[in-house]
Amino acid sequence: MMAKKPPTPAPRRIFQERLKITALPLYFEGFLLVKRSEYQEYKHYWTELRGTTLFFYSDKKSPTYVDKLDLIDLTCLTDQNSIEKNCAKFTLVLPKEEVQLKTENAESGEEWRGFILTVTELSVPLHVSLLPGQVIRLHEVLEREKKRRIEIERTPSSAMEKKEPIEDYADVLSPMPACFYTVSRKEATEMLEKNPSLGNMILRPGSDSKSYSITIRQEIDMPRIKHYKVISVGKNYTIELEKPVTLPNLFSVIDYFMKETRGNLRPFIYSTDETLETKGFPVTPLKLKKNV
Repeated sequence: MMAKKPPTPAPRRIFQERLKITALPLYFEGFLLVKRSEYQEYKHYWTELRGTTLFFYSDKKSPTYVDKLDLIDLTCLTDQNSIEKNCAKFTLVLPKEEVQLKTENAESGEEWRGFILTVTELSVPLHVSLLPGQVIRLHEVLEREKKRRIEIERTPSSAMEKKEPIEDYADVLSPMPACFYTVSRKEATEMLEKNPSLGNMILRPGSDSKSYSITIRQEIDMPRIKHYKVISVGKNYTIELEKPVTLPNLFSVIDYFMKETRGNLRPFIYSTDETLETKGFPVTPLKLKKNV
């Protein structure tokens, strides 16, 4: 008897799961054909513009992105002539790469151009062919993005230091990547082996109180389980590899594994912790001692 597939997440639940990964405001979304420097051809993604970052999902219902692109340093957006009918093509020119985008129709292309230029240039572009209602949305997004930038600038490092708790412990449940579970090495392995459709990468507490571990399941010639230690060093996190990699937060750690494997590694995500418990894996609050 074949195992039942997990139910498809409802739209609201998908939105909530994506919020666990990033708190950036959602400004626009839709399908895009994307060709980055490392891609052999265009890839079809459901794409979200959050803040000044594009998040790429394998499909509209996927709770976890497979790639992302930061547009804060966008140099320019150039249009490309397309021999294909009813589509728009343009290139995002960034300091380190050029990314080609293609939309399914011309109207969608104008919307993507409008929203991308609005959030990167902090002004509504004049030369876009949009309806009055669409232009109003651009102005609304502009105001939200300006407000977001001001709030970021108003958060000085001294103010952040004052918010540090006096206790030697910090609750790691918030904020954490959606694939973090307070499970053991053995439990993480069982979760990945029993539910391959939910993802193949878990972030969990390490064997000591000052580290984390990444457990992955890869299928090359045969399924293999691997574990990587992630050490907290001050405010950063170091992945213990042959050449150690240091990153600013645990979200970046997850991003690193996804990007290095070109999306072959995907965060393991249950829809809710309650679902996890029903599968026989207890989820309990965990407090880790800070490095001093």
